Amino acid sequence: MADRGTLSRRGLLRGALATGAASLLAGCTGFATSGTSGLTFLSTQFTPLDEAERFRALLRKAFDGDVGYVTSDPGPFTTQVRSQVDAGAVRASVIGGLHGDLAPLAPNHLEDLTDIVSDFSSLGWPPEYLELARAGTNRTWYVPWAQASYVLAAHVDALQHLPSGANADDLSYDQLLDWAIAARRANNNRPVLGLPGGPKGLLHRFFQGYLLPSFTGGQITTFRSPEAVTAWEYMRELWRNCVPASTNYAQMQEPMEAGEVTVGWDHVSRLVNAPRREPDKWRMMPAPRGPKGRGYMAVLTGLAIPKGAPDQDRARRLIAALSRAETQVDLLRANAFFPTVRTPIPDDLPPAIRLEAGAVAKQRESKGAILSLPPVGLGSREGELSKVFRDCFETIVLKGGDARSTVDAQARVVNQLLADAKVPCWAPDPRGTGICEVR
Repeated sequence: MADRGTLSRRGLLRGALATGAASLLAGCTGFATSGTSGLTFLSTQFTPLDEAERFRALLRKAFDGDVGYVTSDPGPFTTQVRSQVDAGAVRASVIGGLHGDLAPLAPNHLEDLTDIVSDFSSLGWPPEYLELARAGTNRTWYVPWAQASYVLAAHVDALQHLPSGANADDLSYDQLLDWAIAARRANNNRPVLGLPGGPKGLLHRFFQGYLLPSFTGGQITTFRSPEAVTAWEYMRELWRNCVPASTNYAQMQEPMEAGEVTVGWDHVSRLVNAPRREPDKWRMMPAPRGPKGRGYMAVLTGLAIPKGAPDQDRARRLIAALSRAETQVDLLRANAFFPTVRTPIPDDLPPAIRLEAGAVAKQRESKGAILSLPPVGLGSREGELSKVFRDCFETIVLKGGDARSTVDAQARVVNQLLADAKVPCWAPDPRGTGICEVR
């Protein structure tokens, strides 16, 4: 649809909220393309074919113009946006990605979107997400789009073994350990707690976003603190009460469906099938809290406009359309990413999705919540940092090594990696302007 020159930018945006090319990127390594010549939307999200097609259908419903949805791996994404902006030859009008994909592009390679979040503040984006979108400045560089997280899941049979007086929605890490011990003893000494510790599991996210922030208040700066040593020693005790096969689990929904595990932690997309057959017999709960608070990891995506992008009025209308509550609920239905705007979760969603939505909201809104992010700015080297946390786990927890000497040794690896990458800290550590480092 052609731009209407008589309408103001604010009018265009309000109209989008009220009414509910690939060829341009030819030659860009890593891009999968769609076949429309309209507005180009480049994104690191929904790269599997089925997810991409469902999202393209959502775009057709939500926006009154042609949009070419083009997917990219994170590495080429950042490189292409920077190179196009620097060359003054920007092809994508809208870009979408994780906070870690977008924040490194601000402010030099993104347009200022402060007016959008100001004009539509009634949508109710969480203040902590808007703070992230400012990337350490006083302007907004992307609009929070969708979110996911990690939570606890438990079969109702396991709840009877909770410590006396414990609230399943407000557990401490000590209570989680006591629960695991009691449930093991009641199950003929067979553990019931499971964690995704296999080669393809996401256990490193538990350390990065949950355990260490909850015990130390940070992820990197506090990596070798006395509180971090305590956290790893706690983890050793917890692991003694985990199902031994946890070292093989890639995701928890399969052993939970099979009855091998009745209490587990994982990414919401890797838990969703556990309650499929008997949803009334399952609970989803926030992660535990520690001495510093309740650490949790937000997988936050955002929408931005590259500096100098074409069709910026239509790009802003598209961002506004994707920020509507009903569109965000449609995205939840399509690809299981939760809204970032304030909106009730419909009763007709699958029970597992509703269970997860409740747990994610309670976790984020809980008193003492500590927002953590996946590593920001490391690009293809993120795996090296994740390996550090896995190596700590293997040495301290699986092999019984000394926690203090292990974190001291691994802190040197972390500092060298971050010095090479020249990246500032990310939440929960203070962002600052210098290179992030272990204190």
